[in-house]
Amino acid sequence: MPTLPTLTDLDLSRRDRLIVYYVVGLATLVLVYAAAYNTVLARLEGVDQSIFASFEFVVQTMTTTGYGQDSGLWSHPLTFLFVSFVQLSGIGIGFFTLRLIIIPLFTDAEVNLDDRLSRKRDHVIICGYRRDSAVLLDELTDLDIDYVLVSESEEDAKDLSGAGYAAIHGAPEDRDTFERASIDSARTVIMDAGDANVNAILTVRALDPDIEIIALTDDSDMRDVLLDAGADSVLSPHGVLGRRLAEKAVSSFSTELTDTVDLGPDVEVAELLVGHGSRLAGTRLRDSNLRERTGANVIGAWIDGDLQLPPDPDAVIQPNTVLLVSGDHDALEALSEFTRPIRSRRAHDRIIVAGGGEVGQAAASVVESSGFDAVTIDTEAGEEIDIVGDAASRATLHEADIEQADAVIVGLPDDSDALLTTVLARSIDPDIDVLVRVTDTDATGKALSAGADYVLSVPRVSARMVARELRGEDVLAPASQVRIVRVPAEPFAGSTLAESAIHDTDCRVVAIEDADSPSGRVDPNRELDGDERLTIVGTDEAVQRFRERFGISDADRLV
Repeated sequence: MPTLPTLTDLDLSRRDRLIVYYVVGLATLVLVYAAAYNTVLARLEGVDQSIFASFEFVVQTMTTTGYGQDSGLWSHPLTFLFVSFVQLSGIGIGFFTLRLIIIPLFTDAEVNLDDRLSRKRDHVIICGYRRDSAVLLDELTDLDIDYVLVSESEEDAKDLSGAGYAAIHGAPEDRDTFERASIDSARTVIMDAGDANVNAILTVRALDPDIEIIALTDDSDMRDVLLDAGADSVLSPHGVLGRRLAEKAVSSFSTELTDTVDLGPDVEVAELLVGHGSRLAGTRLRDSNLRERTGANVIGAWIDGDLQLPPDPDAVIQPNTVLLVSGDHDALEALSEFTRPIRSRRAHDRIIVAGGGEVGQAAASVVESSGFDAVTIDTEAGEEIDIVGDAASRATLHEADIEQADAVIVGLPDDSDALLTTVLARSIDPDIDVLVRVTDTDATGKALSAGADYVLSVPRVSARMVARELRGEDVLAPASQVRIVRVPAEPFAGSTLAESAIHDTDCRVVAIEDADSPSGRVDPNRELDGDERLTIVGTDEAVQRFRERFGISDADRLV
């Protein structure tokens, strides 16, 4: 026989539990008062009154609305004492109601954020996250990963808590901070406290020597230091972002395709940027005949910054469109020839890198190792800086010979400067490839409107890297909204892919692994026996819908 859940089984915050206790306690007290008053009238005053009338008396008394109709019934001293007690308790409960419920709801009174946390177990503690917190928290929510965010800024913590996120205020060096975040039942601590990273890591290790610690840093040179301090893994989002931008820039002019995700002997997935001057530019997807001409499948596309999965057959391919494609390596290389500008070889040997920070250094390293000349621009002189000046200046870009460059990688930390540099580069050379890093996720669309061909945001890259560490899933690109996961075909045994309703979740099957090998040709009419492994592609939300609809647990991840 099914049992009703108890209050302790519900996922309520401490404040919500107090409110429930308060409401239940108040209702109980009113009923006790009503019964007691009814008994007092019968035993002491000799009045036989309905229990409902006694209930009305208690409500009138405790709410101070009056009870004149009963005052003539009282004569015994104990009756007056009881009535006085009910009056005083009603006033006290009124003040308690104001402080516990009314004031926190309708004023800016101090609120203990710890009280808003629901009970946590097997959760992630995020400490001092210095990138757009909402991006990461939304990512974890989509993946159904419970968390507590610890913010050093009390104002930021209140804003996040008010927006529905599990956030508290605290210092990353304090033991009490992690104890309030329930470190004793946590699975992982994500550390992004900047200069306080080492101190915070040592604090966590003193509390729990075995808990997993993932540290984020904007300085790759700190990697070994953080590992020595006790971190299990160290992520450098700026370095990954810089390398990714450079790989995209180089791939537009390289005859070899190296930036792919290998799913097996005959199946790879890649993002292909449609460059300026590509023969695909201006072509409707249905008219491109890419499957017939190359053997590759176009499973998705970013058009004007919006992901279409699957892409609209009537969508027009633009110079900054990014195609998500699958197939064997030869098919992908054949398709990449269509996305590149129409030229037998690159026009120049120069790629400009604007910004000499972690992003710019990583990008310049990839550019040079690929056989291009990297011309670096920064406002401060350095050994690796070729031109000292403001990249968001037409004069500086001309000094860098932008007219003789194949691409510009904009790795500036300020989004306003990055957007201005993008506009200037596009106005000077309409055909040059412009790849941009932005700090604010909302600036992605602005950069594309400004003329960027490819844009990565620091918060998105950081969130995807953290998610990959937590879930162990392979992601096409850390900044991409696409997730690639291998799942068991057991829920679909006896049905074909066409009958499986997988497409209703907005996921797509890109490979099927059976006892022999993965198959690059996905036959929608193939009947599954349940022993296969399906490789699916989808956004975070789509994969989560897939998991929930078909009961695929987190343990089923593989890629």
